[in-house]
Amino acid sequence: MTTEGSGQTLAIGGGNRTLTITTGIAGGQLVSIVNTNCTLTYTTPLNPNVRWRITVSTACVGQSFNLSVVAINVTQGTAAPEVTLSNGSPAIDFITNIRRNRSGSCRLQYTASATFAQGSSAEVGNDVHTVTYTLIEP
Repeated sequence: MTTEGSGQTLAIGGGNRTLTITTGIAGGQLVSIVNTNCTLTYTTPLNPNVRWRITVSTACVGQSFNLSVVAINVTQGTAAPEVTLSNGSPAIDFITNIRRNRSGSCRLQYTASATFAQGSSAEVGNDVHTVTYTLIEP
């Protein structure tokens, strides 16, 4: 997906991801799944004295399980700590302080987790997230 306008671009590489939690620790919790196969690239326009930021949000009707994302190896801007993605939450700052007229990239690290109390996909169905990244002026 690429969004363009006013000289800015935002692109996600790596396609749709499927994260399946299948194992657990006896007497403990389920083992989280980590995926780092997606990238995010971005370019900001030439606007004087403007620092850009990227926000992240998700839509997942009936969300049952936990999903988080963190930007790693950020080449332009400052990455926020790991962001927990929850259906209906407002967009959260993901990368901030991106200078004008700059290109940057990062790897997206998604972590899916669940507790035994949350059930399983066989019991409650799969979570299907639409994760949205937005490049905006502060």
